[in-house]
Amino acid sequence: MNGGIRLRDDQESFFYNLRFLLIVCVLVGNALEPLVARFAEAEALFFWIYTFHMPLFVWVTGYFAKPSLRGTSGRSTLAHIALQYILFQSLYSLMDYTLFHTPHMRLSFFAPYLLLWFLASHFCWRLLLRLTLSWKPVHRLTASILLGVLAGYMPVDGFWLSFSRTFVFLPFFIIGYDYGSSIRSRLRSGWGRRFAAIFSAGMLIWLLLGGPRVAHGWLIGNMTYMELGHREWYAGFYRLGIYGLQVVSAAVFLAWVPFMTSRMTELGRRTLYVFLLHGFIVRLAVWSGIFGQIESSLYIPVVIAAALLFAVSLAHPAVRQTFRPLVEPDLTRFSLKRHHIFKRSA
Repeated sequence: MNGGIRLRDDQESFFYNLRFLLIVCVLVGNALEPLVARFAEAEALFFWIYTFHMPLFVWVTGYFAKPSLRGTSGRSTLAHIALQYILFQSLYSLMDYTLFHTPHMRLSFFAPYLLLWFLASHFCWRLLLRLTLSWKPVHRLTASILLGVLAGYMPVDGFWLSFSRTFVFLPFFIIGYDYGSSIRSRLRSGWGRRFAAIFSAGMLIWLLLGGPRVAHGWLIGNMTYMELGHREWYAGFYRLGIYGLQVVSAAVFLAWVPFMTSRMTELGRRTLYVFLLHGFIVRLAVWSGIFGQIESSLYIPVVIAAALLFAVSLAHPAVRQTFRPLVEPDLTRFSLKRHHIFKRSA
């Protein structure tokens, strides 16, 4: 122990550190979104974040899915995800209806509320992976890339039940599950890691200086090719190009992730709470009109600092203790109650 930091290098510490950095990126991206249309600097930072943070979040989710995919543990995890989705879809919709008086508001479990697309897609990723466990990893990855490309041609609304994002980001979930450990083991300190970090920072600087961008829909993955304005038969090749951009951007961002176990690692263990609860803060901030008071890009560092503060606060053990029944409901109680009811009725 050294000032509360355990100088220990292990694989899981790396992934928990990565998870915390990514949840900070999620909060920063959501906080910047209302400013993207007004400030070029916010748009550049938003674009840079979205080139890597969603692919990496899916990747690290795939890695952590490995011990809990099959058997009783796998079924329990699926039940947890489904219950979390139902609870928070209802809560966020209730907030919109009662507090924000959103017009034409109706509760639908087929249209995930903002950030909740991730829960719907995570449920589907696990099901799809369970169906292909007998395949070789390389075949599973190839099929997932093919599905990610073909999904853009489907004549459906890509937003419906997170259909588009489920297939677009499926390859990253597969990579995390099958290759997460081997990729981590190849990450070493040295000049290669320093060069990658410099390259990642250089990408951001290039974007801030006016580097080219693509439509955000390509990076967010929630739209079909037709919705993106591309009816060409070869539109799928654009998706392959975006995959290439995301892989490079994600790979070089990994150079920023520390290996050692530290306070960041502990915060990374509670990112689920940050993820599910931060939407209430973001929506309240937008509703309050505070973003309308920002008249200069000089306030962007303040927005970033606030996002970091909220990420650390929502990952605090006290938050977990308070909201655990909601975020991590005890399914054992539901099972016992159901068993008791059936026993009585018998």
